[in-house]
Amino acid sequence: MKKYFLSFILTSGLIFSGYAQQSSSVYDLETAVTVALENNLNLKRSQLNQLTIEANLLQDKGARFPTLTTGSSAGYRWGRSINPVTNLFQTSRIGNINLSASSNATIYAGSRLANGVKQSKTDLEAGLYNIEASQNDITLNIINLFINVVFNREQVKIAENQLNSTKEQLDRTTKLVNAGSLPFSDQLDLQAQNATNQLEVINSKNNLRIAKLNLAQAMQIPFTEDFDVIEPEFEINEMLIATESPEKIYDTALGLMPEIKAAAANVESANYGVKLAKGAYLPTFGIGANVFSNYVDQVFGNTDRPSFGTQIDNNLSEAVNLQLSIPIFTQFNNKSSLQRAKVQKQLSEVAELEAKNQLRQDIESSFNAAIAAEQSYEASLIRVSSLQESFRIAQQRFDLGAINSVDFQVAQNNLFNAQADLLNAKYTYIFRVKVLDFYLGNPINLN
Repeated sequence: MKKYFLSFILTSGLIFSGYAQQSSSVYDLETAVTVALENNLNLKRSQLNQLTIEANLLQDKGARFPTLTTGSSAGYRWGRSINPVTNLFQTSRIGNINLSASSNATIYAGSRLANGVKQSKTDLEAGLYNIEASQNDITLNIINLFINVVFNREQVKIAENQLNSTKEQLDRTTKLVNAGSLPFSDQLDLQAQNATNQLEVINSKNNLRIAKLNLAQAMQIPFTEDFDVIEPEFEINEMLIATESPEKIYDTALGLMPEIKAAAANVESANYGVKLAKGAYLPTFGIGANVFSNYVDQVFGNTDRPSFGTQIDNNLSEAVNLQLSIPIFTQFNNKSSLQRAKVQKQLSEVAELEAKNQLRQDIESSFNAAIAAEQSYEASLIRVSSLQESFRIAQQRFDLGAINSVDFQVAQNNLFNAQADLLNAKYTYIFRVKVLDFYLGNPINLN
């Protein structure tokens, strides 16, 4: 899915002014996702664990090749000892140099070498899928938090507009009260409403700050007061929501989601584990070879001591041996290993089924949430449109003195609450639909 998120980032259509001069504390969506992926410690831990799996694969591949070991030793002996060249007892000091080399190779081991390589390759594949799934989770979380910042920023604008509207009405009412055209209670009502609106502005700004803090923490960067985001241009149209049913989305997602691929790879790895355990019941056949030679500085009283090269050549010893190991009784080690391998296979199958069930449930929940968000958005549009007209009429009547300040405040609050609900429905709808696009493997475009 990494390529789909990359497509999403590149096609998100971010339109803003002065992009080239973007501040280091102001992030667009692409940069926010990139920074979060680079800084996420859990993701780094998974990538480091992948190096361990690669090392295991290298070790398993190497087990199919012969070993080769060389060595040497040198020393002196005093007193009565056997001369390793003449094989006679000798009491004088003897200096000796030993040279050796050996090699061993496994020819047959019940297919354990081949299955070990296959299992490590499968584990490596599963690890890559798990990393991809983690990247997807991080990216979706950043998108959600990014949208939440934009939403709360719009909430601040609504609260400030409401406050400005109340201030205008308070100024007008104060003048009319001073002129004796309106009762002082109207001024008091609007003063109370003004204080309430000021509190709402403060709360909305605090909510915006918290939203920014959550995004910065998810990006794992220090939060500063100048941290901000660049808003994409969100578009909503009739074709926004996916037309496929949850069943079709699920069928498509089964072949795309890395967590499902990882679960399937784990089942395959467990199958190889069972084969490895069964292979322990079979004989092991191998071949070995070694070469040995030595040199001593005391030969026949040193009267005719051969040279170093001559002694090494004369004392050269070579051997080849075949090795056959047949397991007859292993204290139930093979039986218990096979039982554990079979249990691990069953656990992997359960985990795969669990991953599929979780995916199906997530898609069903996302689909229902998207439908509900669509209906809420459409209803909010109608509500705001109606309340805008109602507020326009209420304002005219209030200006003419046909209604009191309480009725005017009710109309005003109804409108601004409806606008806030519409805003919430809009961004909820956008995110829910984009989640469905993610499951379908479509490039996510916010325009």
